[in-house]
Amino acid sequence: MEKIIDFENAATTFPKPDVVYDFADKCFREFCVSVGRGQYKLASFAARLTDETRQLLQCLFHSSNKKIVFTHTATEALNLLLQNIIKDGANVYISPFEHNAVTRVIEHIKKQKELQVHVLPFLLDKWEYDMEKIKADFNLCHPDVLVVSHASNVCGFISPIKQLCALSKEYDCTNIIDMCQSAGIVDVELASDNYDYAVFDGHKTLYGPFGVAGIIGKPMDLFDPIIVGGTGVDSLNQEMPSSLPERFEAGSHNIVAIAGLNAAIKWINSIGVNNLYAKEKQNHRKLIEILLNHSNIDIKSPLSNEKSVGIVSCVFRGYSSDSIGNVLSKNDIAVRTGLHCAPLAHKTLGTLPAGTVRFSTSWFTSEADFNELDNVLSYIEENS
Repeated sequence: MEKIIDFENAATTFPKPDVVYDFADKCFREFCVSVGRGQYKLASFAARLTDETRQLLQCLFHSSNKKIVFTHTATEALNLLLQNIIKDGANVYISPFEHNAVTRVIEHIKKQKELQVHVLPFLLDKWEYDMEKIKADFNLCHPDVLVVSHASNVCGFISPIKQLCALSKEYDCTNIIDMCQSAGIVDVELASDNYDYAVFDGHKTLYGPFGVAGIIGKPMDLFDPIIVGGTGVDSLNQEMPSSLPERFEAGSHNIVAIAGLNAAIKWINSIGVNNLYAKEKQNHRKLIEILLNHSNIDIKSPLSNEKSVGIVSCVFRGYSSDSIGNVLSKNDIAVRTGLHCAPLAHKTLGTLPAGTVRFSTSWFTSEADFNELDNVLSYIEENS
């Protein structure tokens, strides 16, 4: 396989740390057995590894008072939360950067229940929420559910979840944070009662494999599962058990993915979340510097790395995002073009219907990668 220069890490970080590949491979070869399906030594080891991974996540997010439920994807986790939490007649507030994993679920729920959906007002020229308007909106229509993407998958903007969730909690609102683009690189103390539930995805900023995601949150034993089946416990009972996490973990665990995530979190701990975030901000600054050097590019992300992770969206004057993506691909540079499964974010940015070219970095993005990107962008500019 030819080597590519990966500026598409928002979809999934690639490559992964070597320890992730090594431990996932070791699991596949040496202890890839069913979790909770026997007392033999390998099954017991796999169960202990799964429990240890939950504990590592609790420590990473400073959330020993919260429960960890594994799902296969973040989309599954958001479905589980939203389909249980949103009640008939609810006022649901969402950020202006939500992914279809939130907005499509809400549209689905609207077919069954009466809802009022409000988008939090945002001042694009200042790259900040209109907090005074939000306070007025909350006072007029009290929030029942608040859903916020901590970091936008389109433009990288980091939402001020501490302030937003503190404000919504004045109205006894249930707060849900989508941390798929920030978990492991932006330090958050999820122990706070202001954060009811947070969703993570193992294969993105946690640097783990596909196939494991989940929820960090308050007790969910009264929620209805969206997937039912065998759990390895209470098998005579034809209802799903009330105990957590078993109630929401029907079927066999993806132990290979969990092993990879286990190794990834230990790798994150060895480097330090603050150091990962410092590299993220350094990458963002480098991307902005390069893009600003090319007169045919309009940036659609915050210029300040204090407000963003290493994701930058832009448009190329006179060209569609897809056509630029094809040129970059021919030069072995991977990016994502279009709407990034987040049309609401593009509506906010004013980039509908064509979308943007998105560049996203990781810990492994090198100076040589940036130099090659700059060279190809110069070629595009010279031939425009």
